[in-house]
Amino acid sequence: MRTRGVTFFQGRMPERGAFVSKPAFTYRQQLDLLKVRGLVVPNEPAALHILEHHNYYRLSPYRFSFTVPGKVDQFQPGTTFTQLWDLYHFDRCLRQLVMEACKRIEISARSRWAYEVGHQLGPLAYTDPSHFSNPYIHADTLTKLETEMNRSKEEFIRHHKVTLGMPWPPAWVIAEVASFGNTSTLIGQLKNPSLRQSIADSYQLDEKTFCSLLHHFCVLRNTAAHHSRLWNRKFTVTLQLPKKKPPHLHPSFFIPAGPVNVRRIHNSLILLTHLVQCIEPTTHWPARLIHLLKTLDPALIHEMGFPPDWKTRPLWQALLVAHP
Repeated sequence: MRTRGVTFFQGRMPERGAFVSKPAFTYRQQLDLLKVRGLVVPNEPAALHILEHHNYYRLSPYRFSFTVPGKVDQFQPGTTFTQLWDLYHFDRCLRQLVMEACKRIEISARSRWAYEVGHQLGPLAYTDPSHFSNPYIHADTLTKLETEMNRSKEEFIRHHKVTLGMPWPPAWVIAEVASFGNTSTLIGQLKNPSLRQSIADSYQLDEKTFCSLLHHFCVLRNTAAHHSRLWNRKFTVTLQLPKKKPPHLHPSFFIPAGPVNVRRIHNSLILLTHLVQCIEPTTHWPARLIHLLKTLDPALIHEMGFPPDWKTRPLWQALLVAHP
């Protein structure tokens, strides 16, 4: 119940002391707890400094790769704080690489959408629901675009709204303030499949696959942007793997038979590599990715969804040879 801005608890109030919270631990107590659980700490001042600047519960999920099976609070004998920190650092670098790749894909997709829609349908066609599959999704997307446009401080937006008196600017202008999520929707909701395909052709992909990838990469980018774990995450929004084109990618994917979970990041990294190379053929991004993968303990890479023979699969093999 709400009265004059005050919310009242409806039903029986919990009794005082009914919920017992764990006490707040000092950094020294946090480190001592890790040591009690079997973690070897070669450099305690460095470990305390890390705990001071990185929440204990932020580091805690990385311990599961080093604990005894079935005993999440007991480290495997000989596990060091350095191993835990190295895994965290690897994941942080992975997030940075993924963010960079997704930004390039976002800018490219916005550009291709604006060009094809502007030329095939008209500069303001994106405001017409007849060009989109679902009028409700289209209306919601326009509402979000309007919010992004009103929030923008860009002079070109003000020029079109104030100087030119245009409620909506041309597609190539609105594209510069559209979020990755709205760009994905604007492309995926286009009613004409040939128009979607004209965009996907730039990436050597089928239009359905490309739209699936954009949606997945939005989730991937948002996960990285919120500093969440990537390296061993099971993604709920999966991607549609290309089957026919480009044909050279298919042998590198990990598609196991049976009920094996393939929601890890391995296949996503292959497609990120492919799209980044389509956008910028001379990019050093794949080299930086392969160098980062080399820093990970080989015993842990399977948790990213990498198959045991990943080094012999075409894309990875080519990168390993090119960047030894």
